[in-house]
Amino acid sequence: MVTAEKHTLILIDDHPMLRSGLKQLMALDPRLQVVAEAGNGIEGLALAQQHDPDLILLDLNMPGLNGLDTLTQLREMALSGRVVVFSVSDNEEDVVSALKRGADGYLLKDMEPEALLKALYQAAAGQIVLSEALTPVLVSRLRAAQPARSRDISQLTRREREILLLISDGMTNKAIARKLAISESTVKVHVKYLLKKMNLKSRLEAAVWALQNGLR
Repeated sequence: MVTAEKHTLILIDDHPMLRSGLKQLMALDPRLQVVAEAGNGIEGLALAQQHDPDLILLDLNMPGLNGLDTLTQLREMALSGRVVVFSVSDNEEDVVSALKRGADGYLLKDMEPEALLKALYQAAAGQIVLSEALTPVLVSRLRAAQPARSRDISQLTRREREILLLISDGMTNKAIARKLAISESTVKVHVKYLLKKMNLKSRLEAAVWALQNGLR
């Protein structure tokens, strides 16, 4: 019998009842395990350094060190896992700011439990996750942020374009490397350069842009 791979999570949220509810929900899924929880950003940073989990679920509105500043500091640490914002806010500036600071996804707290569990597992496994309600927000912002000529896909190499398409499918660097029979470090280099050429701040922004522009 094959045992489901278990992904580790850290919760960073200043509401104890919400953290308790999330832990109870995740206890229903054998693939997810909450290894630590924090009520503020400072404590969350320490726990992230200690546990290096597969996924960090991060609230935005917290006293003291807020979610965005916590995210910035998490991205400066040598962590191997993903960071997904979990918030009540669907404000365009909050969403865009989180993605620009390196969030791997943005989920809204009004999600149905089943949909949330699915998204958390996907995120921990390396996929990009975004609440459906936020797609129009990102599309609108991407259209307004840059003139079309600044995102000319023809400037990408064949390999970079191929990797962009795989990113839009939600594939991780490891999965892309396996599919293309190249090293994961080579994939990381390609991703770095394609984001720079296309003036995109994150993999999620790249995926949304590719989907909106009919590349998938």
